[in-house]
Amino acid sequence: MTDEHRYDLLILGGGMSYVGAIRAAQLGMKVAIVERDKLGGTCLNRGCIPSKALLESADLLHRVRELGHQFGLTGEEGIGLDPAMLGQRRDAVVDKIVKGVEFLMKKNAVTVLRGHGVLTGPTSVRVGGGGLADVEASGTDLILATGSAPRPLPGLEADQDRVIDSDEALRRDQLPRSVTIVGAGAIGVEWASLYGDLGAEVRLVEFMDRIVPLEDPDISKELSRLFRKRGMTIHAGSTIDPASLERTETGIRHMIVANDGSARTDVESDWILIAIGRRPVTDNIGLEQIDGVRTDRGFVLVDDHMRTGVPHLYAIGDIVPGYALAHVASHESIVAVETIAGLDTQPVRMDLMPRVTFCRPEIASVGLSEADASQQGLAVKVGSFPFRALGKATIVGDVDGFAKFVAEAQTGRLLGAHIIGPHAGDLLAEPTFARLVEGTAEEIALSVHAHPTLTEVLAEAALAVDGVALHN
Repeated sequence: MTDEHRYDLLILGGGMSYVGAIRAAQLGMKVAIVERDKLGGTCLNRGCIPSKALLESADLLHRVRELGHQFGLTGEEGIGLDPAMLGQRRDAVVDKIVKGVEFLMKKNAVTVLRGHGVLTGPTSVRVGGGGLADVEASGTDLILATGSAPRPLPGLEADQDRVIDSDEALRRDQLPRSVTIVGAGAIGVEWASLYGDLGAEVRLVEFMDRIVPLEDPDISKELSRLFRKRGMTIHAGSTIDPASLERTETGIRHMIVANDGSARTDVESDWILIAIGRRPVTDNIGLEQIDGVRTDRGFVLVDDHMRTGVPHLYAIGDIVPGYALAHVASHESIVAVETIAGLDTQPVRMDLMPRVTFCRPEIASVGLSEADASQQGLAVKVGSFPFRALGKATIVGDVDGFAKFVAEAQTGRLLGAHIIGPHAGDLLAEPTFARLVEGTAEEIALSVHAHPTLTEVLAEAALAVDGVALHN
C-alpha cells in the first residue's frame, strides 16, 4: 500500500458524514471519504432535499390557487402546473447543493475515493468499481456511514412500475391521478401532502391505529382532521391484502383491509407507494468479517460517542439505532470525530434531537410526548395554544394547528415540545435549545417574543402550562 492511500481518518459512505470530514480536517487530520455515488447520500440525492424542493412547489401552488384571491391576487386563466419543470427545479436544487459539498471537500483537502467500498479490516477498505483499478485504503480510525434504503414490505414488493418506493417516486416527473400510500409516518404523510396539493386523489393506509404514530396523539388527531378536510381518505389500523392486487390497463386494483377484519375496501389507484420507512445498508460491505461488531436487525450498535466496541471503528447515521435524520447523522459524525481527536465532547442524546415532518401543515417535535412522560412515571403539566389566535397566522393565511409543551409538574422543566402548523420546523429551535440547557416553560414565557410573529405561539403555549395564556 502506498502512502497516498493511508489516512488519519477513513469514512465509508459520503452522506452527511461529510460534515464530520470537514471537522476532522479542521482538527488537522488527513481525511478520505469512500463514496460510490454522489456526495450527500440519501438526504441530498434521494430524500430530504429533492422531496422538500417538490413540497415547496406544491405549497406555493396551494397558496396561489387556494389563497390568492384572499390576498387580492387575480388572474383570468388561473395557475397551471408543469410536471417537467417541477422535476427540473428539483434536479437543479440537488445539483447545486451537491456541487457545494464537492467544493467543501476540495476546500478542506478531503480526498474522495470513488467506488464501492468493502471492509478488509476494522480500519481498512478495498475500493472498486470506480473506473480505476481497485484501491486499498486504510486509516488510523474509520467511520462507517453507509446510509439507508427504502424498507420493503414483504408480500408487496415494489416493482417500480405500479408499486413503487419513495426513491422511485422522486425519480418520476409524471404525476398520478390517484395514489394509495402505504405507511403514514414522516415519509408517507409528506408524499400524501405533496400529491394532494398537486391534485391527486390520495388514500393513506397505516398499520398502526393513527397516522404519524410516533408523534404526540394530539398531533396525529389534528393532522388527520386537516388531511380529511383536504379530501384525503385515511385508513388507520389497516393494510393492503397482497393477494388482491390486480393490474389493469389504467392502474392497479387492491383491497384495503382493516386489521380487525371489520372492513374491506376495494379501490383502484394509478400507483401504490410503499413508504414504511428505511432500512440500514450494512450488507455487502464486509461487516461480517470484523470480529466484535455487534448488530441488531442490520443496525450497528454503538455507544453514545458512536464507538462500535472495536478499537478505532465508529458508526454513524442511518445504520445505527436512533432517528434516521440528516441533522442527527451530522451531529453524530462530529461527536465521533471529536472523540477520535481526544476532545471532551458531549455524548449523543436522542432526547435532544429535533424532528420535523414537512407535510402541510408542518409537524415538529423534540423530547417527550405527554404519553411518553406518563409511561416513564413523570408527573407533568401541559400547555397548548392555537395558531388561530395569532395575528401573524391570520396575516399569512395559515391558522390551523397549535403548539403544545409538556413540562415537569414540580420544576416546570421542559420535557417536550410538539408543534403542528405554519413553519413548525423553524419554530422548534427555541424549545430544542430550552431542552439542551434544561430550561423551563416559565423561562420561555419570560423571553419576550416579537409581535406580530409566529413565535408568539411558543410564549403563549409556555404560559398555558401554568394556565395563564393571555390570548385564548
